[in-house]
Amino acid sequence: MQVTETLNDGLKRGYAITVTAAELEAKVKDKLAEAQPTIEMKGFRKGKVPMALLKKQFGPKLLGEAMQEAIDGALNEHLETSGDRPAAQPQMKMTNDDWKEGDDVQIEVTYETLPTVADLDFSKVKLERLVVKADEASVTEALENLAKTAQNFEDRKKGSKAKDGDQVVIDFLGKVDGEAFDGGAAEDYPLVLGSNSFIPGFEDGLIGVKVGDEKNVDVTFPENYQAANLAGKAAVFECKIKAVKEPKPAEINDELAKNFGADDLAALKVQISERLEVEYQGAARAVAKRALLDQLDKLVNFDLPSSLVDAEAGQIAHQLWHEEHADHHGHDHPEIEPTDEHKALAERRVKLGLLLADIGQKAQIKVTDAEMTQAVMNQARQYPGQERQFFEFVQQNAQFRQQLQAPIFEDKVVDHIFEQAKVKDKDVSKDVLTKAVESLEDE
Repeated sequence: MQVTETLNDGLKRGYAITVTAAELEAKVKDKLAEAQPTIEMKGFRKGKVPMALLKKQFGPKLLGEAMQEAIDGALNEHLETSGDRPAAQPQMKMTNDDWKEGDDVQIEVTYETLPTVADLDFSKVKLERLVVKADEASVTEALENLAKTAQNFEDRKKGSKAKDGDQVVIDFLGKVDGEAFDGGAAEDYPLVLGSNSFIPGFEDGLIGVKVGDEKNVDVTFPENYQAANLAGKAAVFECKIKAVKEPKPAEINDELAKNFGADDLAALKVQISERLEVEYQGAARAVAKRALLDQLDKLVNFDLPSSLVDAEAGQIAHQLWHEEHADHHGHDHPEIEPTDEHKALAERRVKLGLLLADIGQKAQIKVTDAEMTQAVMNQARQYPGQERQFFEFVQQNAQFRQQLQAPIFEDKVVDHIFEQAKVKDKDVSKDVLTKAVESLEDE
């Protein structure tokens, strides 16, 4: 077997692999000899079938297997010897298309190798970590929000008009083309205006109504409405207004605290304070992580595999296109050409991804089974009643498991760098932290 280098340009590599006919013949004979003791054939005792007959019957199939094994073996041996780590699956092509049994096999192999990444001195990385304490104003604001979620509705003064956020109690009857339809009627239905619990336009049509009013609300069912017989149809809802009620937040007292599982109001305030500070810590970590990645992006420079950059740029362009065309759910759209901006972002992501992977590998950072199990359980909570099917899907889908593992690994690498970097805590207000987080979303 011969391996000859044909390309060495930056990260691009090319090799010509020759597997001789003699090597293939030897591999086929070895396979036949291994199988011979177990083969039975009419007219021969088990294990006594002549080799020539075995070769005639099984040779062509075994030749294909031997060819693939020989090529894979040659490539693996080369990668082990050279130390190359292909950025993606190597491209392999048989170059002697007129090959016939008895000929050597000529294979062309091309790939991009992952770059060599220099070690970094993380003690030179200087970062600021924002620290926010849960002040009384923030706790009070959180309490008021809790009170709103526990709100009641009380009748407005007689003759008052319904406003956004009010609850109206209605009888309604829906009709399409003058005919009532199944599921389109109810009595004494409490509807909060602005809750978007009805089809678009229905709640807006009840703004300004008063008790005793009878109003027809014209709407159009969405094209993707779950009831196919109503999808896209114009409808009229005949509504009778029986009550108009305004929201009244619950009182902030011990009773409210008990509704949320606390012994009293003081205990609830402590719980809220602790929860807020956990949220602040998470937000501050996100800000510090972005600052770290920005510094790493400037500190390192190495060649990037164009195949990874092109794939990432294409994915970014495709994702952004669908975000801009939210109504288009399929992939039957024009070809999306990545822009220079997409490519620049792709280069940053690929560079940082390769860098963090290299740092993690050198530091022997691993994602534990317990961490993966916790990640799977967190995802499973999004599918109530279907947890078992989700677990089976995860077990059978290696790519999805990799998607779950990647962010855990990245965060562990980031924490590893934080431990060695010079991180200085800085006390700031919640508003300062909020602006820092908003700036992340703008980038």
